[in-house]
Amino acid sequence: MARPLIAPGEVWLVGAGPGDPDLLTRKAERLIEAADVVFHDALVGPGVLDLIPQATRRVSVGKRSGRHSKEQGSINDLLLEAARAGKRVVRLKGGDPSIFGRSAEEMNHLAAAGVTVRICPGITIASAAAASGLASLTLRGVARGLTLVTAHLKAGEPLQLDWQTLARPGGTLGVYMGRAAAGEIARSLISAGRDPDTPVMIAVNVSLPSERLIRGKLSALAFLVAAISDDDPTLLLIGEAVEARQVIAAPAFSDCEIGAAS
Repeated sequence: MARPLIAPGEVWLVGAGPGDPDLLTRKAERLIEAADVVFHDALVGPGVLDLIPQATRRVSVGKRSGRHSKEQGSINDLLLEAARAGKRVVRLKGGDPSIFGRSAEEMNHLAAAGVTVRICPGITIASAAAASGLASLTLRGVARGLTLVTAHLKAGEPLQLDWQTLARPGGTLGVYMGRAAAGEIARSLISAGRDPDTPVMIAVNVSLPSERLIRGKLSALAFLVAAISDDDPTLLLIGEAVEARQVIAAPAFSDCEIGAAS
């Protein structure tokens, strides 16, 4: 007999991608359809949530910067409770579960209780943003590497990153949840030696109908994010590879390019 996609008492951490349901993997869609209960983040796109069958229990454990509906420990316990009840559990996470998704905390909690945990990867926001902007995260001779960091911190914590390493040219820097710290990020990178004219692309609500892509220079980063709402998921891409002139047949961006704003 073939093994079921999700066994009773098993938990799958499933990447919901950037929001557009067409960017889900086929396996992710099958897992959502097979679940008895789906625990989902606030950043999961509405089109993805529409794929959850009506008979499936849906639990929002949404977390946004500064406003948590559930603490991580409570989420861990909810997953364990559902698994121990013999449910087929899907934990639906925006983007990819293994990139700033706190998947290790959930896996460790469940594994310590003897629960089987599996992961279905998803398209991370940086990849989707680059695709929307017809940009490249790496580019031969221009960007030999890609570094992803998060600017999301607990209240009152300083943003402590290795600015000297991040400021080195020849790579692309992606900053998740970077809107609030944009000014500090720009100042720290420039102080560490990054060229103030380094191109940046700010991606808001990636892959959704409300998507916005804003281009400019590192020195203008704080100004460029000023009109972005606190509630809008924002990614900062910094580096020569995302410069507008590298893009062939660039699309008509939602926002005008602000390359001279510095």
